[in-house]
Amino acid sequence: MPADEATHLRRVLRLGQGDTVAVFNGRGAEYLARVEATTSQLTIVRPYEAVPITPEPAVALTVAQALLKGRKFDDVVRDVTMVGAAAVQPVLTERSEGRGRESERWVRVAIASAKQCRRAVIPAIRTPVAFGDLLADRSVLRLLLVEPSAADGGTGLQTVRDRGVPASALLAVGPEGGWTATEVHTAQAAGFVPITLGRRTLRADAVVVSAVSVLQYIWGDY
Repeated sequence: MPADEATHLRRVLRLGQGDTVAVFNGRGAEYLARVEATTSQLTIVRPYEAVPITPEPAVALTVAQALLKGRKFDDVVRDVTMVGAAAVQPVLTERSEGRGRESERWVRVAIASAKQCRRAVIPAIRTPVAFGDLLADRSVLRLLLVEPSAADGGTGLQTVRDRGVPASALLAVGPEGGWTATEVHTAQAAGFVPITLGRRTLRADAVVVSAVSVLQYIWGDY
């Protein structure tokens, strides 16, 4: 086992030779496995029985989240892993305050979240990109989550319903200060559909899990 997982097995779970543990490969397979050896240098487990897993969402959804202050991006990675995002794309925007140098930690957060919610797939944690580069994304449906005041009197969710279930989608979520007017205009010109969840302005680190859940309900992924 990887060193950190082996340490968790020995010191936290207190498992040893002959014990049974569930293991997964992060790509959709989970197994029951027996601990064959465990020492401070090496821990070996042998899978012996496949475990039925919860199906992944039908829509491969990439969450493109603007970088946030402090460790709020950790919370985003944790939550969107839990609700089934296929990938997380950090984005540098005009109002971003995060540095985007924590990719290794975000991967660990995603693994921990997948373990906790018994999801056998770990979303891809991508390298941060500039907002302009995000506009070149080729997902079938591209959505821009905006503040209620920027939604032109509607939520855009009816458009999502009318288009049916896409094979892939991208949801772009802004930073604490929101998108600039230029970013919203540029994204719409590039084909992004602006959506909002209603009349209230929600925190940037909290709105994303609500938005993903609403989209999955519309697409029947629940």
